[in-house]
Amino acid sequence: MPVSIFIQTLNEGDNLPGLLDSLEGFDDIVVLDSLSTDGTKQIARERGCRWYERAYDGRGPHQNWAMENIDFRHKWVFYLDADERMTPQLKDEILAIADDANEKRVAFYCGRRNYFMGKWIKRAMPPGYIMRFFQPPHIRFARMANPIPTVTGEVGYLKQQFIHYNFSKGLHEWLERHNRYSSYEAQETVRALKERPLKWGNLFSSDAMTRRFEMKNLSFRLPGRPIFKFLYLYLLKRGFLDGRAGLTYCMLQAIYEYHICIKVRELKRQEAGLPPS
Repeated sequence: MPVSIFIQTLNEGDNLPGLLDSLEGFDDIVVLDSLSTDGTKQIARERGCRWYERAYDGRGPHQNWAMENIDFRHKWVFYLDADERMTPQLKDEILAIADDANEKRVAFYCGRRNYFMGKWIKRAMPPGYIMRFFQPPHIRFARMANPIPTVTGEVGYLKQQFIHYNFSKGLHEWLERHNRYSSYEAQETVRALKERPLKWGNLFSSDAMTRRFEMKNLSFRLPGRPIFKFLYLYLLKRGFLDGRAGLTYCMLQAIYEYHICIKVRELKRQEAGLPPS
């Protein structure tokens, strides 16, 4: 198949087999591991994956290392995490693009179906386009968490979506992971406030991702971000229609946003020479 698969792992012995099952037929599956201590490496090797490992230094730097140091066998690469799954419909779509000699676009955003508490959360956890299908020479990533891609060339949007089991390791692991993410986001927020002025025109761009990135930049400057996040997801996005799972997820997102806010205040106090709290 004319597409390589790129996977990032850290102690994904439970999740990785399910992902690999969904990738049947792909002949170049590359795993970049962050020094796992469980059976991830053995599973990957037994299933025929190519294996790389290095210490994790943030999502953007980690992905950039892969783009610069891994020799993918195919021109096109699709990236998945171990708690995600390829679908037959998405597979057909990306293979058709890779087989098209006249394709001018060099990268594609892709949506995802997020599952929580045994159901697809259609509204509270919207698909949200993220960069997943690309030609490595044309792309680099910025930010420690939720990286923003920089693409040299034309970009497109895939119609099909992959499946995401964001809570596959339980709420305890999700909370631990998002504690780390909130620290990264706090650092990025402080940096953005200093270095990234608002570009109001981008809020009305014809490109969905340009609008999304500028909305995030605007959100850094808004008061009451946790409350706004909850109301946005639960009311505006109609998360209430997702039942208890939707309410729970919206509350978790508000808590996550609050953690970012208080960590931003802590960083600002440290910069001013004050005790962190």
